Amino acid sequence: MFPTRRTSLKMLAGATAIALAACAPADDGDDIVDIAASNEDFSTLVAAVSAAGLVDTLKSDGPFTVFAPTNDAFAALPAGTVESLLEPENKDQLVKILTYHVVPGAVTSDQLAGKRLSVETVQGQSVKINGTNGVHVNQSRVTTADIMATNGVIHVIDKVLLPK
Repeated sequence: MFPTRRTSLKMLAGATAIALAACAPADDGDDIVDIAASNEDFSTLVAAVSAAGLVDTLKSDGPFTVFAPTNDAFAALPAGTVESLLEPENKDQLVKILTYHVVPGAVTSDQLAGKRLSVETVQGQSVKINGTNGVHVNQSRVTTADIMATNGVIHVIDKVLLPK
């Protein structure tokens, strides 16, 4: 007895699903965006990354080092700044600010310890990193270091970095 067309299609769909699952890369953990999105302290950052159209970039292979400001860091900006930056007409400025928080490569705190560096960001300008007494980036302090992601590392900072 031969299978019906419906049975054949179901078998083909099942075989395709198995083949696709076998070819899919293994999920070895969360990427930078997944980690930020799963932490309520980064809800403003996640909203900004989304408004700037940078989600796909920060979900890509990288690796990246992200200096991630908390909600409190964004709240410390002058009143109305965040709301203004999230407006579609200010997208270019938002992208400039957010990419100023990203450095190519995965840089962990032990690589910064005891050093003073000027490091170029994805935005193009450099940030000053001082690892001689904790880790500071420009005027911000790293409050939590080395949150490892599949595509880089996150360092939590207490102030938003503003390019010149």
